[in-house]
Amino acid sequence: MATLHDTSEKDPELVHDPTQDQFQAQGQDVGDDSKGTSSGMLSSRTAGRVHSDVGDVLARHTSVDDAASLASIDRPPSEEEKLPPAKIYPPLSFPVIALLMPASIFGVLARLGLQAITTYDGRAVFPLAWVQAAGCLTMGFALGMKEPFGRFYGPLYTAVTTGFCGSLTTFSGWQLDVFESWINGIASHRDWFRDAIDGIGKTIFTLAISLSAISFGARLATLVVPRVPTLPPPPRPVRYALSALAVLVYAAAYPAYFRLPARFRHDATAALLFSFPGTLSRYALSVALNARLKLFPLGTFAANMLGTALLGALQALQSVQHPHPFAPDACVVLKGLADGYCGCLTTVSTFAAEVAALDGRRAWVYVAVSWLCSQVLLAIVLGASLGAGHVSRQITCKYV
Repeated sequence: MATLHDTSEKDPELVHDPTQDQFQAQGQDVGDDSKGTSSGMLSSRTAGRVHSDVGDVLARHTSVDDAASLASIDRPPSEEEKLPPAKIYPPLSFPVIALLMPASIFGVLARLGLQAITTYDGRAVFPLAWVQAAGCLTMGFALGMKEPFGRFYGPLYTAVTTGFCGSLTTFSGWQLDVFESWINGIASHRDWFRDAIDGIGKTIFTLAISLSAISFGARLATLVVPRVPTLPPPPRPVRYALSALAVLVYAAAYPAYFRLPARFRHDATAALLFSFPGTLSRYALSVALNARLKLFPLGTFAANMLGTALLGALQALQSVQHPHPFAPDACVVLKGLADGYCGCLTTVSTFAAEVAALDGRRAWVYVAVSWLCSQVLLAIVLGASLGAGHVSRQITCKYV
């Protein structure tokens, strides 16, 4: 198997960060075997085996009984994939962070594009269903390909999972969609019972399609991995050039916002500006908090709750009753924060992977607590404004 270079001559960007082990050790039970099994190793409740990656757990339809062991989902491949030290990247190393920049942009563009082409009169499936299905399918496949990613170039794995899939799917958008069903935000001619059916339908269908797509993607990966050739890792100049190019791609979003016609700002370019900050916030919360709780991943939960509450506030600001107090440029920024920052701060792909990997009780608790807390937050932030008559059920912002 080709290696990046001799392990005795480590590249400064590849030096293993001991804090990574500290993060992974949090929340683990003491008393693993004498070989010091890595904290990310997952114990299956069905056969008592130890799994080295979530993709294997999903493909085998097994589960784990400790949410802290799922902390490796968002992190680059590590010792769990039996990689040599020279190929292990610390979670917060520059190559990992740099590749999150273009991945976030491409994820947002894919989400907005899918929503645009699946929004039409007479549609049978709501647009976000396509978004969540595509992101979760890709996420499941990438989880199953984690070891090949690691042997080639570890930061690419985090770019695909945390960056692209996490930015393509949106937990806050899903929860807002459900909440708007309760209040009949599109002013459809129906009674309260149909409002409830619509909200319940969006909840159940999104969960079903997301979990199915995750498992299907992981299963596909098991068919592909044996046929993937062993590629030599990119040399140092190529790695450095890739990091520099990634930074330049995100930097290009700023002139694109000002140079492209103004009509593109609320549709796409404003969201691109806020995409990477949202992804970086979610990733930082994941690295810092996901290993701290055994019941469910605390970092993903915190990111989804924070993003949902913020999206509710932005929705209220964009729906203030006429005369609207915001100028078009301010409305564009609000829309960009909603689609870009909140859309990338929250994720269904990681959430679905965690739910699918957890055992039954923890999975149900995680889903129920996440869904209920999100709806309560939206009721407090957005529902209170609606009840007071300060905002409309439809967006009143004028973007041009």
